[in-house]
Amino acid sequence: MIIFVVCVALLLQAGCSTSYYNLATQREEWVLYSTDKEVEMGRKISRQLEKRLKVLEDQTAQDRVNTIGQKLAAHGDRKELLYYFKVLDLKEVNAISLPGGYVYVNRGLLEKIKSDDELAGVLAHEIGHIAARHAMKRLQASMGYGLLQALAVGTGTNRQAIRGAQIAFTQIFLAYSRGDELQADRLAVKTMRRAGYDPYGMSRFLKKLKEIHRDKLAPGTYLRTHPFVSDRVRVVHEEIEGKMRFEDYINREEGNLE
Repeated sequence: MIIFVVCVALLLQAGCSTSYYNLATQREEWVLYSTDKEVEMGRKISRQLEKRLKVLEDQTAQDRVNTIGQKLAAHGDRKELLYYFKVLDLKEVNAISLPGGYVYVNRGLLEKIKSDDELAGVLAHEIGHIAARHAMKRLQASMGYGLLQALAVGTGTNRQAIRGAQIAFTQIFLAYSRGDELQADRLAVKTMRRAGYDPYGMSRFLKKLKEIHRDKLAPGTYLRTHPFVSDRVRVVHEEIEGKMRFEDYINREEGNLE
């Protein structure tokens, strides 16, 4: 783990703070990283990830995920990125996204998928995180500009650099905030509609996972890194139908915490 964490430290590079209009969030936002720097970070992290984890040797599955993913990405809010979609040979039901357009889906998740619409919901959600730059914002908020500068010149013997890299690793790979998750769901519905997929496929998948893991929330599962399932189903239905369903109101999980 420490080797990978140090690798993350070495690839973080501080940039100048600039503002831009984020089409996904529809807000003017400040960023410390240019798109090029974000893509570089994602590429290097993905290489380290693929050295540690096995990519599934099933070209049919890889092609299916990439085809659906590319179709969604073409209708997303960050068309300046080149997106990469891959399947990892892991049994856990999970999916993650990295900065710069990298999306990974586990074999275990694919085994629970029954339709392209359900898979599109998973991929569109991860694309939503990338479009809104959620991972980059968490890094910036948790580390601060001064620490980013230290990471840019730090070495493996620099305690501050190593600590910063540990924070970076944690922020990218652990659960997003509740607000980020719900925003990614809303963006996913919009992207699915534009790409021609049934957005109800997303709520069907979420309900299925809730039933599968009702009694046990195992570490590494999709429900662990993507909490508040009932709230997420509610938000998906609201985005599709323009109002809250009665059953979604009854099943809200307002008291649930990460």
